Amino acid sequence: MQRINDLFYRFLELLLILLLAGMAIMVFLNVVLRYGFNSGLNISEELSRYFFVWLTFIGAVVAFREHSHLGVESLVATLGRSGRIACMIISNLLIILCSAIFFWGTWVQLPINASMVAPVTGLSMAWVYGIGFFTGGGCVLIALERLFRLITGRVTDAEIAAFTGENMTIEQLAERT
Repeated sequence: MQRINDLFYRFLELLLILLLAGMAIMVFLNVVLRYGFNSGLNISEELSRYFFVWLTFIGAVVAFREHSHLGVESLVATLGRSGRIACMIISNLLIILCSAIFFWGTWVQLPINASMVAPVTGLSMAWVYGIGFFTGGGCVLIALERLFRLITGRVTDAEIAAFTGENMTIEQLAERT
């Protein structure tokens, strides 16, 4: 099961690379066409915006899985193991709440977005903003799995270190400041 999970996240990382590359190519091509030939591709402006939205929200799920989001490590690092576990439980409960609200908001907004189309591509806006289902659902599932392992005592010291930022190298810490 872990292998399938890892393959899924490898696929997401590849998708992020493709979205970023597609966005960069479309923007570069449009800049060259505008300044070099006084023309441009309207579709590239629209698609690059949508790629950016998808890139951001898919990346949020991948970053959450890797404990790469912003945290308050200085507070958690002062606590002992049981305090850190309590903070992890509270954190995951809050994430479940916020992600569930985000998922629900996407669901409520879906009929409105489905009735609107993009001006250039004609793409239903439900495809653009529907990424909220993936992000909200993905974060809820990851947090539920973490919460289950925390409550059943299956959390490892490496996971606690990742949560508190203690597993980071000096270079990684310097990047975050």
